[in-house]
Amino acid sequence: MPTNQQVLLDNRPQGEATVDNFKLVTTETPALTENQVLVRHHFLSLDPYMRGRMNDSKSYAASQPLGEVMIGGTVGEVVESKHPKFQAGDKVVGMGGWQQYSVVDAAQPGALRKVDTTHVPLSYYLGAVGMPGVTAWYGLVKIINPKPGDTVVVSAATGAVGSAFAALAKARGCHTVGIAGGPEKCKYAVEELGFDACIDYKLHKDMYSLAKALKEVCPKGIDGYFENVGGMVLDAVLLRMNAFGRIAVCGMIAGYDGQPLPLANPALILVNRLKIEGFIVSEHMEVWPEALTELGTLVATGKLRPRETVAEGLAAAPEAFMGLLKGKNFGKQLVKLIP
Repeated sequence: MPTNQQVLLDNRPQGEATVDNFKLVTTETPALTENQVLVRHHFLSLDPYMRGRMNDSKSYAASQPLGEVMIGGTVGEVVESKHPKFQAGDKVVGMGGWQQYSVVDAAQPGALRKVDTTHVPLSYYLGAVGMPGVTAWYGLVKIINPKPGDTVVVSAATGAVGSAFAALAKARGCHTVGIAGGPEKCKYAVEELGFDACIDYKLHKDMYSLAKALKEVCPKGIDGYFENVGGMVLDAVLLRMNAFGRIAVCGMIAGYDGQPLPLANPALILVNRLKIEGFIVSEHMEVWPEALTELGTLVATGKLRPRETVAEGLAAAPEAFMGLLKGKNFGKQLVKLIP
């Protein structure tokens, strides 16, 4: 069996996360038992939710245990199988974690899923046609539930979730506006992702300035908002929401260092009779087949052209993760684990 490099969570962050919270180790891969599958990972997904798991605090999911392989989605190839439904060479997606190989109990429902790479590149199953894409789909379709002509806005617009959101919203006839950081990201959002407009939040020092920019590109107000950021961005959007607007709360990356994120004008929730719903996409597995079918079709037909930022080698994962939390990535952040 091959030796296996792993990244463990070595200690918990005190405030801002650093690369020193992680530890790179090398171990032996155990021999397989009945129904187990050995997977060699080609790509590791880095996602903002991982920052919350590093804390020892009450949340929707258990904290990442110290001294264990850091949680994470992976795509790769079956090397050896003792399960009848998987053969060597199968391309698969799962939660293999920050390591080169994983031993998976394939009899466990949802632990490993075979994927077709004929029209969709393998890495896309960690982004546009994976958890981030389904996240965008659920927030848009099930919570915002837009009508043609509605104005919808998404923060972190050029990330993996925002990219998919744009294609899904345009397919439903929405006026689609993004919020992103920097002129290059905003240009990409409009020219390649199909947003009708994109606002560079870095040009705005407070919520009133950002709200004014939103008014210019959302002249009819905002009917639906997909929240990835929180803080000043959410405060600005609330100033422009229409009556009976819907807000899907997916992430609060502005607060991942543990500081509270107070709302400036919570009365607007009442005044505009807003529906605000937080969601965790893994709790809605029933929608995944429908969502993945639509997302796969959008990719195959060229209507969704996601960009990827790829770090090379497992040792680069902690630094790439720090960059993700600071918005340095362009599109989906991945780590390539094969030469």
